[in-house]
Amino acid sequence: MTFTAAFVALNVILSSLITIPIGIIRAAPMQHLINVLGAVITGPWVIVQSFISSTIRILFGTGTVFAYPGSMIGALAAWLLYKYTKKLSLAAAGEVLGTGILGALSLYPLIIVLELDQQIFTIVAAAFLVSSFIGALTSFIILKQLEKHGVLLRI
Repeated sequence: MTFTAAFVALNVILSSLITIPIGIIRAAPMQHLINVLGAVITGPWVIVQSFISSTIRILFGTGTVFAYPGSMIGALAAWLLYKYTKKLSLAAAGEVLGTGILGALSLYPLIIVLELDQQIFTIVAAAFLVSSFIGALTSFIILKQLEKHGVLLRI
């Protein structure tokens, strides 16, 4: 739980500092970086972390409701792929699959409910894919270094 709290704090701070405004969303590659780290280090607690982080970011005005489906589906996919394979690369791929594809697809009904222009879906989906790829790749590099130096074995 300590790691989860630390990841929430890091996520809120880093996602407030590093965002890419794209139309109605704010892409936050640091959310994805923290999700993959959390999936490997905290296991299922990563889903709680992504929910709390998204909620705080929305309350502070640094995130939008689009943060929920992307971050939580990505966190779940990253954790499940890591849990069953123990491969860091698949944890990162799970984040991209979960956020960039499944999370983006889950936004379509939200776009309809909010009565937004349906053409915005393409922009949002592309932003989710690019943002999750950047964050997942960065986390993979960090995790490989932690693994190389034996830190992951001690956690």
